Amino acid sequence: MTAVHGAARPYLASAYNSLVTQPLPSGWEWEWCVQEDGEAVAAKDALPNPGDPRIHISSSRQGGPAVARTMAFARSRGSVVKVLDADDELADGALLRDLTVLEERPHIGWTTSRVVDLMPDGSLVGFEGDPPAGLIERAAVFTHWREHRRPQVHPATLCVRRELVDLLGGWMALPASEDTGLLTALSVLSEGFFIPDVSLRYRRHGGQSTAHPAHREGEEWAARMQVIESRTLALQALLNS
Repeated sequence: MTAVHGAARPYLASAYNSLVTQPLPSGWEWEWCVQEDGEAVAAKDALPNPGDPRIHISSSRQGGPAVARTMAFARSRGSVVKVLDADDELADGALLRDLTVLEERPHIGWTTSRVVDLMPDGSLVGFEGDPPAGLIERAAVFTHWREHRRPQVHPATLCVRRELVDLLGGWMALPASEDTGLLTALSVLSEGFFIPDVSLRYRRHGGQSTAHPAHREGEEWAARMQVIESRTLALQALLNS
């Protein structure tokens, strides 16, 4: 599922092209729920094949990525939900690896994987500090986030069983970090799995929400961090009671 606003619209075709070539395990199909965040986004006009019957485009009142993602989720039908931001690209085999893990390991609730930054000049920049490949114990992602105020795994690579997103009511109603809020809550609900292969090219550009000055510091940032921590602690306490 993909939330799209005006600044990300020019990259939507690249996101589609990275999706349409994905191999899938036997018996699986994908649908792409694209949610326009506000009016006049015109996502359909940005796509190379808007008539693809697997694409479902809708719009809602502008509310930011959290609202748009949750509205896309409400329209989706699949048993597994995969995040794909409008300005990012899936790496070859990403869906196959995610779905294979979830098929073979029914106790795993979600997967994440390695990511590289796609820079404006087309170069790719990797990251240090990925966890070991394989099982991620319950609450490990949340523990790391509490210590460092950044998740050890990238929430933009999340692939998750639908019932867990249903349980949490979608993405947190925040102007940013809504995906981190979902990931930390998922981490205390269920074990996860880290796939060491690159699954996502995360595009860096001036129009993305993470470029906003309030994203990493200030009063808004502190409030976002507080509510993410409080909710996840409350959920953890309830599960452990």
